[in-house]
Amino acid sequence: MNLIASVDENWGIGADGQLLARVPADMRQFRQHTLHHVVVLGRLTLATFPHAAPLPERTNIILSRDPAFACPDAYVAHSQEELFALLHGYADDEIYVIGGASVYRQLLPYCRRAYLTRFHAVYAADRFLPNLDAAAAWQLTACSERMRHAGLDFTFLTYENSRPLAY
Repeated sequence: MNLIASVDENWGIGADGQLLARVPADMRQFRQHTLHHVVVLGRLTLATFPHAAPLPERTNIILSRDPAFACPDAYVAHSQEELFALLHGYADDEIYVIGGASVYRQLLPYCRRAYLTRFHAVYAADRFLPNLDAAAAWQLTACSERMRHAGLDFTFLTYENSRPLAY
């Protein structure tokens, strides 16, 4: 399983239910990685999508503790066990955890790779990804050249987990 996110210098991922920045290259990278694959996300992240609808051309799996929650055109898992049962049969490299913060924290130990866009700025974030630089099992394995959009510098980073848990 993979993780994909954009983070600021303090590992912030969002504020008030929104992304910290919108950069076309980041959106393209997200699309290139996730298109025609499985995306795992929380109910609150789904609510931030246009019309609160699942992402097109992907298998969407929504995590929600609410047993009454249902979503047309998506699978819903009400527990980690249900999620893992739904993921059975998909290859690790076909699965992308796309947020939010609680879903990232819950599934991070099971992820083999993390694809990040690092914004070289600090925002007033209220949601965070755990700091992979401080996690012993995670190693930075690739870093793009520094790029710029509308005055914002960013890089693409890839981290590898040397000890992912089996699911």
